Amino acid sequence: MLQETRLHRIRALLTTLNHVSTERIIKELGISRETARRDIIELEAQGVARRVHGGLIALDAEPPLTVRSAVRAREKRAIARAAAQRLTPGQTLFLDAGSTTTMLAEELRTMSGLTIITNSLQAALKLSATEEHESLNNTIILLGGNMLAGAQETRGELTVGEIYRYRADVAMMSPVGLDSKNGASSFQPHEAAIARAMAHQADQLILLADHSKLGLTSRMNYAAINDVAMLVTDHGAVSLPAFAALQKTLPKVVLA
Repeated sequence: MLQETRLHRIRALLTTLNHVSTERIIKELGISRETARRDIIELEAQGVARRVHGGLIALDAEPPLTVRSAVRAREKRAIARAAAQRLTPGQTLFLDAGSTTTMLAEELRTMSGLTIITNSLQAALKLSATEEHESLNNTIILLGGNMLAGAQETRGELTVGEIYRYRADVAMMSPVGLDSKNGASSFQPHEAAIARAMAHQADQLILLADHSKLGLTSRMNYAAINDVAMLVTDHGAVSLPAFAALQKTLPKVVLA
């Protein structure tokens, strides 16, 4: 198979999946690991994609959760701790699948009396990480739905339908971008659909966003700025013009 043909097929996979593993490329194209490695290098050189551990991601796509979790981890941990302090026993909480909200799940293990509804497998696992003979401090509800290879979340119409069965006091979500005019946004349509449903079914929407997300607008908006009750961000945001604009617009902004 000519390299031009291989590159075209890999680009087609990226368009559909946004993240393609080296193993997937080898299997789909029937090529050797060394050939796959050369093609990955070539696609990065062309500016089509970026190499990450184990494969490629489209340049306009979010990196996988495992990659995102390691970026600005200290800021995200501080945000998660500050967000946890906004909750009280007896509340019902929606939690989406993001790197910051996964850290929030770890913080919520020390609390009790919450009902936490999430589509994140990682969040659910962290919330239930205890010995079998011990009881959980909180009620954990993992939403059903479809899964794709490598995904750590449930998604699709079934997941969205389940969300509309519940009401929550608070929805805590981590957007891809937050802008004072365009509101909260996500890159993937399925992620935006879940976030939109959670925001709609909650009495209060609290966004957890480190400073790198402020002033950005991704391709799928899911909440208007007027729908956001609170932003929790880190101190790195203070000098940003986008932060000043959000402070003027939002009812409450918390610096972690």
